[in-house]
Amino acid sequence: MAKAKGTIGILTGGGDVPGLNPAIRAVTVRALREGYRVIGLRRGWAGIVDLVPDKKVDNSEHFQELTEEIVNRAGRTGGTFLHTSRTRPSHLPKSNVPPHLRDRYTDEINDVTEDVLNNLDFLGIDTLIPIGGDDTLSYGLRLHQEGMRVIAIPKTMDNDVPGTDYCIGFSTCVTRTIELTHRLRTTAGSHERFLVLEVFGRYAGYSALLPTMAGAADRCVIPEHPFDMEHLAELLSFDRKKHPSNYSVVLVSEGATMTHHDEMLFEGEEADQFGHKKLGGIGDEVAKHLKDLSPKYNEGRRVNVVNQRLGYLVRCGDPDAMDSIVPMAFGNLALDLILQGSSGRLVSLRNGCYDNVPIDVVTGRKKVVDVCKYYSTERLRPIYESFLRQPLFIMTSDV
Repeated sequence: MAKAKGTIGILTGGGDVPGLNPAIRAVTVRALREGYRVIGLRRGWAGIVDLVPDKKVDNSEHFQELTEEIVNRAGRTGGTFLHTSRTRPSHLPKSNVPPHLRDRYTDEINDVTEDVLNNLDFLGIDTLIPIGGDDTLSYGLRLHQEGMRVIAIPKTMDNDVPGTDYCIGFSTCVTRTIELTHRLRTTAGSHERFLVLEVFGRYAGYSALLPTMAGAADRCVIPEHPFDMEHLAELLSFDRKKHPSNYSVVLVSEGATMTHHDEMLFEGEEADQFGHKKLGGIGDEVAKHLKDLSPKYNEGRRVNVVNQRLGYLVRCGDPDAMDSIVPMAFGNLALDLILQGSSGRLVSLRNGCYDNVPIDVVTGRKKVVDVCKYYSTERLRPIYESFLRQPLFIMTSDV
């Protein structure tokens, strides 16, 4: 059997999205045909942290060698068969330090990067391909800075990784949001209510803005601009009166804030290893205030609310067409870069063309909606004055 050109490691970190398995498949199939060995690291960065560098130890829980048979079976499905986590090896809590390292790492927060590099060397991994958002990829940048060859692939429902117009998972998120919103219209219309839908978007409002532009909602509120609740109630009441079935719809980004309460709402106080608390609750607050304010704008009558958090419904299941095609292209782009001997790059889609940029772009700034250009703060709606030479998803360009 011919000796492999090298060994490529691949992992998925952060939240699951449709399109991860097609990306893993694309990387693996191309890499194997180019003469590489491919190892899938399980549970994101957790797999390489928990691995015991001893050939006598069973590490099958932490990694697996990938074959065409394995990836072809999973490649058309949603989620990630390698599993995922929000582990951050440079900020590992004491409780997450694996048993074989507890004598060495005794601080409340630990940087286990030295052991991550040793474990990658133990597996013989020459190049690492992390697939994730800016949190996952920021640690990929750290490994690149430590001398590891890294080619990154952007993934996130929020489409907020800098350096690319598109991230894996975003199209399916928008497609599902439109579909579910239209389904819920039947109930809102039957009962003549306001329909409030909370959608993803911690810092960036693309997942609320794009479906609204596509006609899924009358209004949307996004993290980039604090909104006035009275103003929203007035606008939705106006929309409701205009509609033949007496209802109106607003999409609320989970990271949106009100002018009288300028902090995000969280489900609890516990934060993940990247410092993020789990968002949730702004949709409930909007629904409550709408009901309370509704008599003021509806001749003294209270209007009830259909309130739904879409959450995992838009990130589960199979990928749509975009999230089947783009991951295939991203995977092949990653292999092209490896064959060229490149490192420290992020594959990207910019101005309608596939490309790549330096990976350090993921920590250089936040990618958010350009409010002045794409969002009307008066109408709480997207602005789209001209489509000429705009990217496919209009307001998602990252220039």
